[in-house]
Amino acid sequence: MIKVYAPASIGNLGVGFDILGASITPIKNKELLGDYVSIKLSNLFKLTNSGKFSKELPKSYKNNIAWKAWRLFSKKIKTKKNVHITLEKNLPISSGLGSSASSIVSTLVALNILFKNPLDKHKLLYLMGKIEKDVSGGIHYDNVAPSYLGGVRLIINNKKNISQKIPYFKDWFWVISWPGTKLSTLESRLVLPNTYSKKTCIQHSKNISCFIHASYTNQSNLAASSIKDIIAEPFRKKLIRNFSQHKKNIKKIGSIAYGISGSGPTIFSICDNKKTAKKIKKYFLKNYVETKKGFSFICKIDSIGARTIGIKN
Repeated sequence: MIKVYAPASIGNLGVGFDILGASITPIKNKELLGDYVSIKLSNLFKLTNSGKFSKELPKSYKNNIAWKAWRLFSKKIKTKKNVHITLEKNLPISSGLGSSASSIVSTLVALNILFKNPLDKHKLLYLMGKIEKDVSGGIHYDNVAPSYLGGVRLIINNKKNISQKIPYFKDWFWVISWPGTKLSTLESRLVLPNTYSKKTCIQHSKNISCFIHASYTNQSNLAASSIKDIIAEPFRKKLIRNFSQHKKNIKKIGSIAYGISGSGPTIFSICDNKKTAKKIKKYFLKNYVETKKGFSFICKIDSIGARTIGIKN
């Protein structure tokens, strides 16, 4: 049996709509923020769901993303062997934390190991994007790439090069908060306009260029000041309760950057010290979390990405 873990991720990072993503992990190692998948060969196909959010998964296994990953993978490597997949769903669905990406990545990585690595990283990442399209309506790598490869990723998406890692600031604390409610990627994309003004496009280019430059030249303050979302946030903030007010309050506490994680409703705040991060986490728990399922974590960038937890014959 092969067991693989794939961490949660933040898509867009505010400034990089569809082209930036980061893999994250809570600073407390015992706190789970990602999905586990265990796979072994079987006489018949079987899919077992477990984990905190397993009840949110489709009842029909053919609508389960793990099955979709298996179907595409088996077709790609041309195998008729069956497997037993156990998906431990620890990430809430439609949360903006790369929930589908975590399931896709952990499933495909485990399958690839089980079948003696028939696909290289590029081919495997390509399949991950293809399955993500089935979930959100378009090929997006800003969650699957960091969840698979770790770190902060720039999405290039050409035939030979899908993603490149970029430097990140190791002293940054990423405070994320999920209110306990759902917001589908498709719904979040529908509120976006089909066209943008020339002024907006130029400013967006300035912001993303500045962020990349600052990341490579180790200018933390410049990078943080560049994290401004003028593409999605102006339209998506109406889908998130009191977003603008929270943004103002978090800035007063000491946040150096703030935004919507992926499509939302999870929001993130970047802090340059742990003391401020703890204050912001406390604020989120008191003012943003709406249900008992909701949560807030202080995270760091996960440099590893998907990893094997165990292999048993």
